[in-house]
Amino acid sequence: MALVLTEEQTMLKDAAKAFLADRAPVAELRRLRDTNDATGYVPEVWKDMAEMGWAGIAVSEDNGGIGFGYVGAGIVAEEMGRNLSASPFMSTAVMAVSVLSGTANAAQGEDLFPGIVEGNLVLALAVDEGHLHSPEQTALEAKADGDGFVLNGSKSFVVDGHVADKFIVVGRTSGAPGDTDGLTLFLVDANATGLLCERVINMDHHNSSNVSFDNVKLGKEAVLGHVDGGFAPLNHALDKARICLAAEMLGVAEEAFERTVEYLKERKQFGAPIGSYQALQHRAAHLYSDIELTRSAVLTALQSIDAGAEDLSLLASIAKAKASSTVNTAALEAVQMHGGMGMTDEFDIGFFLKRSRVLQELLGDHRYHADRYARLRGF
Repeated sequence: MALVLTEEQTMLKDAAKAFLADRAPVAELRRLRDTNDATGYVPEVWKDMAEMGWAGIAVSEDNGGIGFGYVGAGIVAEEMGRNLSASPFMSTAVMAVSVLSGTANAAQGEDLFPGIVEGNLVLALAVDEGHLHSPEQTALEAKADGDGFVLNGSKSFVVDGHVADKFIVVGRTSGAPGDTDGLTLFLVDANATGLLCERVINMDHHNSSNVSFDNVKLGKEAVLGHVDGGFAPLNHALDKARICLAAEMLGVAEEAFERTVEYLKERKQFGAPIGSYQALQHRAAHLYSDIELTRSAVLTALQSIDAGAEDLSLLASIAKAKASSTVNTAALEAVQMHGGMGMTDEFDIGFFLKRSRVLQELLGDHRYHADRYARLRGF
């Protein structure tokens, strides 16, 4: 596969770049933070994104989406990273759609996809239960109750859970934490009796939530896919989401780097731009090389999703690990090279550092994916 965008993909990138810079820039995230906005994003902007096809960008045409694929989703995610845009894109259009595409039956699809595509339905994936990403450690109990199930337990770091209309919940129907067998996916209404959702404002000023389940009763129609067979489709969906998160991190790194280079050209010390000093040039060149390597890893992984590659897990871990390392370096170097100004709240560069920290942890950090890659390769 050629590591270049097609004409249509380039047009999408240009449209996303212009729209997000105008409607959802860093300044808008700052406003949402300063006003302690209860939603955490602008619903009208999300509706406009849906009208542009972004909410259904990874939804097949048969299900009412535009079927642009995951390269398209990655392009949008990258531009969102550049602008630190707040929206339910990752939680709904990427994470939820990735799960539903591999598990929803015809009736569930007819019920969910139209609302997602129109931007009227927000879904949140509830998978992790501790401080670190580890799907196989699921302990939330999903006990059989007649034809249905009863859920007891809790989930943490549920992206956009506070505004979700429905949750996709990973529960354990058999086995013990650590087993990949015995996991089942459930669709749960946000207003279900016994479900409690607590909003958490992350350090990057985006939102997640802690969700608890106290005897939440579900019918058999709430099961997505097969009972005890949820890990395989979940893992495949998570790999798609991890790659899109890598694309968003690429965008964060690119913007932080470009802003820093401009600053190096403008800031003068001892009568010369600080960018003329070789030590800073070397650091900038090293970071540029890292960003270009990350771009190749991310685009390869995105193209592999659309091509149905069998080694997607390997490519997902490469992309997520490399992007996590690169965005960490980019954000730290940006703050460092901006000097004292980089530490002030009135300067935007600190927002990129905070966002980078959260994205690194979401669905597994560099260490998680480096270890996962090694295990998948038999080491």
